[in-house]
Amino acid sequence: MSNKILVYIVEDSLSSGALYSSQLESIGYETKHFVDGYSALAAIKDKMPSVIIQDVCLPDISGLDVLEFVNRQESPARVIIITSNSSIEVAVDAMRLGGFDFIEKPFPRERMLTSVNDAVKQISLETELVEGKDEVLDTPNINFLGESLSMQTVFRLLDSAARSKASVFVTGESGSGKEVCAQYLHNMSARKNGPLIAINCAAIPKDLFESEFFGHMKGSFSGAVADRKGAVEIANGGTLFLDEICEMDLNLQAKLLRFLQTGAFNRVGSSEVIQSDVRVVCATNRNPAEEAGEGRFREDLYYRLNVIPVQLPALRERGTDILLLANSILSDKNKANDKSFEKFSSDVQTLFMQYDWPGNIRELQNVIENTVVINSGTSITTDMLPASFGQVSPQVKVTSTEININEGGGALRKISSIQDIIPMLEIEKNAIEQAINICDGNIPLAAAHLGVSASTIYRKMKGWDNN
Repeated sequence: MSNKILVYIVEDSLSSGALYSSQLESIGYETKHFVDGYSALAAIKDKMPSVIIQDVCLPDISGLDVLEFVNRQESPARVIIITSNSSIEVAVDAMRLGGFDFIEKPFPRERMLTSVNDAVKQISLETELVEGKDEVLDTPNINFLGESLSMQTVFRLLDSAARSKASVFVTGESGSGKEVCAQYLHNMSARKNGPLIAINCAAIPKDLFESEFFGHMKGSFSGAVADRKGAVEIANGGTLFLDEICEMDLNLQAKLLRFLQTGAFNRVGSSEVIQSDVRVVCATNRNPAEEAGEGRFREDLYYRLNVIPVQLPALRERGTDILLLANSILSDKNKANDKSFEKFSSDVQTLFMQYDWPGNIRELQNVIENTVVINSGTSITTDMLPASFGQVSPQVKVTSTEININEGGGALRKISSIQDIIPMLEIEKNAIEQAINICDGNIPLAAAHLGVSASTIYRKMKGWDNN
């Protein structure tokens, strides 16, 4: 019996199918070629291969029907979709149905062979997981935890995406964890032993972007004093993370699209064609569909990248995940700073749950790190929090209709004698209490309208209790 890995090729063109078979067999695979869908289905029922190279357009049934049938089986093959330019949207739908990769015709030999090899690697990785031969998962990132329904949805999407080579488009507010999302996806995939290279598209000057992305040759422009590999070449065999993708220049978007279609590129100043096998994950805090609709982002690139869309929820929408993350971050910062904090006080927990966290996880991490570095103890209390925490932005102002300190405290009444003077502490206490009452007990919101930090209010309230 042959020990070679079996690949089915479902392609109605005899010449193309024969070519694919020849190319795969030349590197050690066993192949079978089918020119219609029903023949392929019969063979799949008899024996499931490791990989299927599946054309979308067949003379009898759609290639998507074959894909759906395969994915209903107990141990499905990895299905690589091949398609013409006219059916790219169909191919993207196929990836969402569980396809491993899609390749546009015509494609170079290396593109197909790389995809098949990646599929086989993914199968091996999942076999190791099931059999327990290797601990292939890294320790979860402290900032990428979650028990909320919204985060469980994200994890399910990423776990499914890890089984394929499809591009993933991550959207979410700044600080919500887009880069650690890419790291999680990388660690879960067959590429975990390859590099994860990140590029911030908003931070690289337009004139240098092509060089950073594809590399350059010595003397190709002023300042190019030596040959240099770009991110695409360095990321070969791994994952390329493109943050703030919507900031990329339209001309560079066209070059990125060409690379995604062929897997080929050349360095600036060179005509040599180089192949690179990368899995692309991109992210933005904008609405990419809106950017494409208004012409600031290429629509064809958007559809190419947005195969598996992942929307990260804002921290304020994640309920008790806030405390889960806070405790994880606290443990990490304790170790890093040799401190012994064990918990957050109940007041701090309440404050964290009520706060809107406009800076999301990044802000939470900053607040906890600041607190741990400056203070000592076993429990973090409100008076330890940074004075700037929860402060209102400059545009937020208090109006007389929001807080009227003339009532109950008489702070604005006319003073005609010494007896009319009210102590400043009493005026302050009255203003704070009324603000909290107007804000239905939401201390961070009251603090925002008063123009102070929530921790300041908690400190003052604690002082009142002690008097």
